[in-house]
Amino acid sequence: MSFSLPLGAAGLAALEDRLRHDLLTLNWRARAWLPPRTHEGQPVTDVLIIGAGQAGLAASMALAQQGIAAVLLDRAPADYEGPWATTARMDTLRSPKELTGPALGVPSLTFRAWFEAQWGREAWAALDKIPRLQWMDYLRWYRRVTQADVRNEHVVTAVHPRADGLVAVDVQALAGHATWLARRVVLATGRDGLGGPQVPAFMRGVAHAAQGGLWAHSSDVLDYATLKGKRVGVIGMGSSAMDSAGTALECGAASVDLIARRAVMPTVNKSKGSGVPGLTQGHHDLPDAWKWRIRHYINVQQVPPPHGSTLRVSRHAHAFFHFGCAVQGVTQVGDALHVATAQGTFAFDFLVLATGFVIDWAQKPEFAPFARHVRTWGERYQPPAGDEDRELSDSPDLGPAFEFREKAAGACPGLDRIHCFCYPAALSHGTVSGDIPAISDGARRLASGIAGLLYREDVEHHFAALQAYAEPELLGDEWTPADTSQRILPSP
Repeated sequence: MSFSLPLGAAGLAALEDRLRHDLLTLNWRARAWLPPRTHEGQPVTDVLIIGAGQAGLAASMALAQQGIAAVLLDRAPADYEGPWATTARMDTLRSPKELTGPALGVPSLTFRAWFEAQWGREAWAALDKIPRLQWMDYLRWYRRVTQADVRNEHVVTAVHPRADGLVAVDVQALAGHATWLARRVVLATGRDGLGGPQVPAFMRGVAHAAQGGLWAHSSDVLDYATLKGKRVGVIGMGSSAMDSAGTALECGAASVDLIARRAVMPTVNKSKGSGVPGLTQGHHDLPDAWKWRIRHYINVQQVPPPHGSTLRVSRHAHAFFHFGCAVQGVTQVGDALHVATAQGTFAFDFLVLATGFVIDWAQKPEFAPFARHVRTWGERYQPPAGDEDRELSDSPDLGPAFEFREKAAGACPGLDRIHCFCYPAALSHGTVSGDIPAISDGARRLASGIAGLLYREDVEHHFAALQAYAEPELLGDEWTPADTSQRILPSP
């Protein structure tokens, strides 16, 4: 059977017709089965998802497959959820274009189907990597066709687990402040989901750009056009460093110096070597030692920047790569920053820190009501000497449905009603809660886990419904009782 489609708007309309039929044949959205709840007259949301980027959207769609309605809250204006159209600066995604991302096994929901419907199969064959902003356009379409219930410009200010089976979520929106009540809360908060930018100690006392200073983190909102004609330094040599350096150069920076403490550039992306279905499905069941060993090895080996991203920088004659330059200190001298390194001091008009992210609850004050109660891997597992890893130690120790666990039993009732579906779940579950390759697998695991937990909580209700079920399968007129005496052997 051919599914060739016309191009442009007509092609997209045809694809959406096909998608509606696909979802109908898959019984998606499934029939609602949870009993509606209220608390003191206030409606209770079954699942509240914080974040409406690709992880939140995938989680919402997977829950819909289970017959569970979710509401998504996102601080961003509509169509600007996640980093793609705001702080991300790569030209293209790093993932291979063939990966199906959040499609959840529905062919007509894939990026490829969306792309081919508008530009054709020849254009798909010619496409190398997916343009970043085109991926954002796809996610906007995904949100619309999956009918995700997203509430934009809703800023979560506090999350309070409670002992009564509910989680209270304080929200500031354009209409004012409100408190939502939910049975389950999912944190789909991205790469920095339990923290924020990692700012090295050598930046202490140096004013940030937001305070009129001369530096920013690569994840900050920054108008790179303001760097035109300036000497720009970039601390780091990974993907975000290349993205920042390339953007600065294309915006007219006079020079860009990339500074790395590593002696050589890594050239092999070891994480690609682990991308097999067995690990995707089996990581969460591995012994602790193997979980730690795999994730620590990937961390230590470091991920090189993509080939195209590196060429984007190196093609500029005024781009300079410096290795073995561990930063020793940063001071402001007049209108410049002096960066002291193991090889000498650099002078920059502006400095970009491409130093990654860190789990740091202090950077997420909205989680303060429960943060200190979350059990971490540092409290679960002691690695062998020499294999210590701060990122892994700080990672939350999650249950089978991505739920937080208490550090001390009973100290924070309701904590297990909050599910961590963002990058810090990687040690417990593998990279299934944020990255494109396995986001559908993670969303299914999350949704099926939540469905099971909700059923168990309501088992008395469902048993009563089972007992009360009285819809007849037969009406009684489908047969005629036989005269049994005419059909049996006579008595001896």
